Amino acid sequence: MNTERNLSVDFAGVRMKNPVTTASGTFGSGMEFEEFVDLNGLGAVTTKGVASVPWEGNPVPRICETYGGMLNAIGLQNPGIDVFIERDLPFLQKYDTNIIVNVCGKTPEEYVEVVRRLAAEKISLLEINISCPNVKAGGIAFGQNPKLVEKITREIKDVAKQPVMMKLSPNVTDITEMAKAAEAGGADAISLINTLTGMKIDIHRRSFALANKTGGLSGPAIKPVAVRMVYQAAHAVKIPVLGMGGIRNAEDALEFIMAGASMVAVGTYQFHHPSAAADVVQGIEAFMEENGVKDIKELIGCV
Repeated sequence: MNTERNLSVDFAGVRMKNPVTTASGTFGSGMEFEEFVDLNGLGAVTTKGVASVPWEGNPVPRICETYGGMLNAIGLQNPGIDVFIERDLPFLQKYDTNIIVNVCGKTPEEYVEVVRRLAAEKISLLEINISCPNVKAGGIAFGQNPKLVEKITREIKDVAKQPVMMKLSPNVTDITEMAKAAEAGGADAISLINTLTGMKIDIHRRSFALANKTGGLSGPAIKPVAVRMVYQAAHAVKIPVLGMGGIRNAEDALEFIMAGASMVAVGTYQFHHPSAAADVVQGIEAFMEENGVKDIKELIGCV
């Protein structure tokens, strides 16, 4: 890497060698991608959601393609915190990259338990998935109510030993309200956007394409919405923003960075192109070289 070009960023007090990570749920814990991507070349690896106990996820079919993206209703299937600490963390810790652990739960207590269990582990950041339905509040997602966002953020911050990043849902009327609520609760950073709620119907079977009826829409189709929300959120809070949603290449990533994101995450496109995140890093460096940009910070929020 050209030492004259500085791609490193300070994100919530954590030094990242470059501003690129993977989006939770699209990279596992990196094991499946090891032969395609040099994990050492990424700013961070973001894990699949980790819960206090194993989650089976939703019934199948739970994934389908759409124009410009895909719908998923996986239901955050995961083996739970015990397996994660025993199997996944030791694998990731072999690499010279930051580890961002995505945390999910159905009650505040479940989130807190996972965060408490991770307190002594060598990880860089916690990303809290607040698109999970809060079973104690009638199933509404934590991230759809600003009071819940602030409350769960504060409860997690009380026990967390690593910086806390709240992952915001786009399925709200005003994203800035949620961003400000996370900041008020003490969040060190925010990430957005999570998937948009969508639906697909199989006209030949005259039934829903997903057993869950609805699913999360991701991929290139959502990028303009994501860029707009990242821009709004970045201008509403003083904490750093990690932007994601439909990033396929460096050009896409740079839109988010210029909109105000200090970091970006590559997600769905990795299913099509497993080395996408590493390619984005190289593409950003090439852009900087071509345009005489010596430090990535010159581009963050430049619009």
